[in-house]
Amino acid sequence: MPRGIDFASAGQATGLVPVRKTAGKPPLRDSLGFSPKFAASTDSSTSYSRLRTLPNLMTSTNDLAPTDDPRPDGLRRADSLIVVNTGNGKGKSSAAFGTMIRAIGRGWNVAVVQFIKSGDWNTGEEKVARQLGVDWHAFGEGFTWDSDDLSNDRAHAAAGWAKAVEIMNAGEHQLVIFDELTYLSNFNWLDVSEIVSAITARPQHVNVIVTGRDAAPELIEIADTVTEMREVKHAYQQGIRAMRGLDY
Repeated sequence: MPRGIDFASAGQATGLVPVRKTAGKPPLRDSLGFSPKFAASTDSSTSYSRLRTLPNLMTSTNDLAPTDDPRPDGLRRADSLIVVNTGNGKGKSSAAFGTMIRAIGRGWNVAVVQFIKSGDWNTGEEKVARQLGVDWHAFGEGFTWDSDDLSNDRAHAAAGWAKAVEIMNAGEHQLVIFDELTYLSNFNWLDVSEIVSAITARPQHVNVIVTGRDAAPELIEIADTVTEMREVKHAYQQGIRAMRGLDY
């Protein structure tokens, strides 16, 4: 046993070890699990005096944990799903790549077609995805405001969409992720009807995740799950650059 640690007293303080009473001596801990000296030293207005032991916490009458199952009746299995991650908050691509890892863990074949973001950025998600056998294709030229010729960006995006449709229609992957695809229609580089038609005509077993801000209503309409990331705070607002390992 390490010196200086009284495991019995520590257990009594949390309520996990019963308090021992000895004849003619006061208890080592009171009903709250505190020693008499500690209890006497605390003011009743402090949070310490209101602490509860673990057993008391577990039997609290103010427990707000739901007890009714919120899931609807008659749930069924689907051959595949369309998922859209949109909104102005951080996490759209991050959520998609988290699902990518989950799919790989299930033995799925996964492909990623990335728009806007440059393949020269050497992002952490691309590095680990390639190591895990993901079929990764980057067709971005970087931020449009950094471009010297937007015609190159449009041409690269068009080539990326052609590859995306090819991969999706081949049916060799259970999951395909179209990262930042929404911007192609937002920039008028690609008609949203073409995106909708291609995704709805995909092989039945192919799941699709689309990410990007301002997802078009037509895309939201065909999606099974749509999540809108809302910005509450962002490090940029505090003048902090994107951080390697957290942002890319």
